[in-house]
Amino acid sequence: MPKPKGNGGKNRRRGKGDGEESKRELEFKEEGQEYAQVVKMLGNGRCNCFCFDGVTRLGHIRGKMRKKVWITAGDIVLVGLREFQDEKVDIIHKYSADEARNLKQYGELPETARINETAVDMAMTDDNTNNDDIGIDFDDIK
Repeated sequence: MPKPKGNGGKNRRRGKGDGEESKRELEFKEEGQEYAQVVKMLGNGRCNCFCFDGVTRLGHIRGKMRKKVWITAGDIVLVGLREFQDEKVDIIHKYSADEARNLKQYGELPETARINETAVDMAMTDDNTNNDDIGIDFDDIK
């Protein structure tokens, strides 16, 4: 009977908490980069990103981050602006909630930025918060 040679398969490696995100240095934006918040995931490594310069752009998750760093709606990310395509950006880095709060304290993010809120939360707190009208008049029903 052969001796066991391995330590397990990919499920064992997946379950390990390596703790890589324990304490890392905070990355600030440089020239050609911008902070953004993910509005909606579109699939195929793409998403709608609201950049904090006021423009919504199509974000593309870079290959090094795909299947390793999970990005969801509401996450604060660092994006690289493209010189040749203004409507597209590349997602370079994802900030944790603590890192995003630190960026907000340093004044890098605007005060209106909402940290750790999903797209549903953002849609619920739009300008139509006082409008409960669903468009049906019960007087017109006979």
